[in-house]
Amino acid sequence: MDMMFQGAEAWGAQASDWGEAAVHSGHEAPRVSVVLPVHNGEAYLDQAIDSILNQTFDDFELICVDDGSSDATPAILARHALADSRVQIITNRPNKGLPGALNTGFAAARGALHCWTSDDNIARPQMLERLVSALDAHPDAAIAHADYSVIDATGQVTGYQKVGPVSELLLGNRIGAAFLYRAEVTRTLQGYDESLFGVEDYDFWLRAARTFRFVTLNEDLYLYRRHEASLTDRKALTIHRLGAQILRRELALVQDRKLRARALVEHGLASRIDPRLDMLARGLLLSPGLARGRARTILRHLAHHLRRVVTQKAALTRKTG
Repeated sequence: MDMMFQGAEAWGAQASDWGEAAVHSGHEAPRVSVVLPVHNGEAYLDQAIDSILNQTFDDFELICVDDGSSDATPAILARHALADSRVQIITNRPNKGLPGALNTGFAAARGALHCWTSDDNIARPQMLERLVSALDAHPDAAIAHADYSVIDATGQVTGYQKVGPVSELLLGNRIGAAFLYRAEVTRTLQGYDESLFGVEDYDFWLRAARTFRFVTLNEDLYLYRRHEASLTDRKALTIHRLGAQILRRELALVQDRKLRARALVEHGLASRIDPRLDMLARGLLLSPGLARGRARTILRHLAHHLRRVVTQKAALTRKTG
């Protein structure tokens, strides 16, 4: 229990979280621990939980972290916990935010392999089986990840996303939404950075890539839902700025001048709501050749953000006038 409590302190979890986990300490540990953080997720929560409980690989525990919900989420979780002993519930009061809820869940995890899913997404039935098999087949790898489909609010497929290569992780989050990693990764990284709400996953993978090997499965194992309630414009701007922040941190560790330049240009052009002109300029100064063939893209990016500035100033003038 002392070691467990130290882990809770390291990851920002509360002692009560570990008390919840201790209830199960006498039982044989499952192979996989799946954490499902949820805050007011009643709309799609049943589908998300069912997609895990219906996995072809069944040696897992599902740790549902109710992160201060005020809707029907607690009742939905309680119903599933009564029906299936693999479902555990931990309640955060007050709300900790996504990275805090993840740390709460993984502090209670007993499995040798860790995974997490969202309350509005759906895991395909074979997801865990295929990811476990990938790590079993590659004992030198610590993280397995796979392709996924994008769905809309009604569940209709609207796109397909191939993941990887991990060698290009600095150019963007290439890991995706379907993944499984060894508990050693959680311990080494001390969980998710709670100050990086919105980019906690990208930060986690960037830090993991310094130490651990990834294995990529080009198989569609997950349904990632995009809908209006999933992200607000205000949160999107914060997320984009935090993403630029962690990229700058990571690039300070990179010796390859060309890779630094490419990453700066790619991220400098990536955001429609955050200009990132400093990143774009630094990248082009490091490697002017990157502008070849991209002049139109660069000009469109600059024109887009110039229009945004003009529009915002005009709106402010009308408001104050």
